[in-house]
Amino acid sequence: MPSAGNLDDARRHVRLHAERVSDVSSTDYPGVYPNEDHSWDLSNFKKKLVVQIQRVSQKTIELDLIGVDASIANAIRRILIAELPTVAIENVYVWNNTSVIHDEVLAHRLGLIPLAVDPRQLHDRGSEDPTDHDTLVFKLDVACKHRPKVSKTETDPEKLYINSSVYSRDLVWVPQGDQEERFSKYPPKPANGNILLAKLRPGQTLDMELHAQRGIGNTHAKWSPVATASYRLLPHIILRQPIPSELCDKFQSCFAKGVVEVRQKPNGEKEAAIVNPRKETMSREVYRHREFDGMVELTRIRDFFLFSIESTGAYPPEDLFPEAVKLMRSKIRTLKKAAEGLAMSADQEMS
Repeated sequence: MPSAGNLDDARRHVRLHAERVSDVSSTDYPGVYPNEDHSWDLSNFKKKLVVQIQRVSQKTIELDLIGVDASIANAIRRILIAELPTVAIENVYVWNNTSVIHDEVLAHRLGLIPLAVDPRQLHDRGSEDPTDHDTLVFKLDVACKHRPKVSKTETDPEKLYINSSVYSRDLVWVPQGDQEERFSKYPPKPANGNILLAKLRPGQTLDMELHAQRGIGNTHAKWSPVATASYRLLPHIILRQPIPSELCDKFQSCFAKGVVEVRQKPNGEKEAAIVNPRKETMSREVYRHREFDGMVELTRIRDFFLFSIESTGAYPPEDLFPEAVKLMRSKIRTLKKAAEGLAMSADQEMS
């Protein structure tokens, strides 16, 4: 397993005091420490950089990003939220709507439905008419009717009527051009089929055509591929002195469950040990008790980021972080090319 480095290195610590936080700025750049060269070096960066997957589920991923500055971690977080493209419903053509929900309100609800569509299969929509390479078409055609042979004493609308509730699963994809072949493996559909869109009663109808297109969250939140994308710094708890046996249980109660373990020594006395600091919320409760003064120090590791990412369904959760890094590298290449162009222009002006 890749190493996270020396967590006891004081230069990596952000210190938490009772009423303030100190040492928040990074110091790994030239001029901070005498006779030490901290110029940026690619080989050194590669040695320190570590990405470790902690947990993956159907919708979420938790991972550790180690050895980078906060500016890099935050750039990745912002790209995840606002710049990774997804597909969402953009245009709604209402042919018939006799429900109690206004056309505009229903169109807004439809736009916010996360779609399980690989955005890499579509192009960005231009100013020209929509094509099968930039637009997906869905139909929503639902009518509510009385359900036959229902007990006269029945009051549940789901049993009384057919289509009394309209859900996202009622959206039907209508392939255009060669889309049926291109999307044969994963046909476009809502990421969650149980999103309630409207309530209907007998005689009410919804008939509309929906056009879904590619976009980014920076334009509208409906195109954001994540429900949440956040990080926090790894908590690091330093015991400066052994905790007295009679105070071990109280010391344990000052932290989140699972952070401190109280063990029984052979002589019958208790000892406190830090077993899982990443569970700690850093409430600083321990600083409220004078009996622990000088025994414990709360810190966070400045370059150790605990990422938590929840996908809306457009991407598998394990694809989100690599896609964000790929987009970030593309932006860096663009910036590098522009900088080289400026330098070349300056050289030509001087010559």
